[in-house]
Amino acid sequence: MKSKELQDQTTEELTLKEKELRQEVFNLKLQKAAGQMSNTAAIVKAKRNLARVKTILRSREMAAGAKGTRA
Repeated sequence: MKSKELQDQTTEELTLKEKELRQEVFNLKLQKAAGQMSNTAAIVKAKRNLARVKTILRSREMAAGAKGTRA
């Protein structure tokens, strides 16, 4: 998933995507612990995608805060 694709999504869509990715990371960790996982790189990939989503959400939050305050 590319950052540009994520930036084009609405905040609500990104919040939903964040929840989905958190669940995916959790499930992948369970599979790894149970020894059912063959592709451990999937955990890293999911965590990076989650970080991208969280970064975009945080930058939007900061931008909204900057618009509301005056220095």
